[in-house]
Amino acid sequence: MNYLDVAYIVRLYIEEAGWEKVRILAAEAPVACSLHGYAETVAAFHRKYRESTFTPSEYGQVLDQFATDCDNDAYHWLPVSASVMARVARTFRKLPPSVFIRASDALHLACAADNGLKKIYSNDQRLIAAAEHFALKAIDIL
Repeated sequence: MNYLDVAYIVRLYIEEAGWEKVRILAAEAPVACSLHGYAETVAAFHRKYRESTFTPSEYGQVLDQFATDCDNDAYHWLPVSASVMARVARTFRKLPPSVFIRASDALHLACAADNGLKKIYSNDQRLIAAAEHFALKAIDIL
């Protein structure tokens, strides 16, 4: 199972830089992401719509395709459980002040680690830099 962050999941629907590589990666193994990533993905699509990347029709189509893919179990949405939240809190407690990470990225890292995954795919440099604090290897294929 490959844990993809939202920037990678969005590339499964939008031909942004590196989209071909992400689609190959997604075809190699089941795709996992935190359930929070579901909301982030829909929000990313809305941002693209707001920025006029999508017409209203294209926006509706991408949302429909994403919903269909989710209904067909294209993704393993991992729960943001109390255990994941506890891991976030424990890790923040030990983080040195030099590490900058957003709460949502910490949720992704904790969720991957809590579910026994050893790596996460992302191009977010802050998430990548913090991954080792969650005992994960971060890989950027872009």
